[in-house]
Amino acid sequence: MDRPDDAEPDYRFTLANERTFLAWIRTALALVAGGIAVVQFVPSFGISGVRHVLSVVLTAGGGVLAVLAVRRWQRVQTAMRQGRDLPPTMVPLLLGGAIFAITVGVLVVL
Repeated sequence: MDRPDDAEPDYRFTLANERTFLAWIRTALALVAGGIAVVQFVPSFGISGVRHVLSVVLTAGGGVLAVLAVRRWQRVQTAMRQGRDLPPTMVPLLLGGAIFAITVGVLVVL
């Protein structure tokens, strides 16, 4: 189906894109909350400063993920309006890899 440039997509797709964006934002907020919780509630590890490093990594990761979520939402919305294929993303792979690396790091420290 041919569409004029910047035509408004079916609202169901727009709402699905928004739900995906909100899921990424929830994940980002969880990372920020986890970073705050680590520094406030977790007792010190055997190695000095690990708790603060982990807190900074989680909090910064949440901020970066929030920015990437906004960028992804905009790119998908633009692609839908222009009738193009949805852009690929590496964010799930990067997020999964980062969480795995943090998990392994914490297990080593424990």
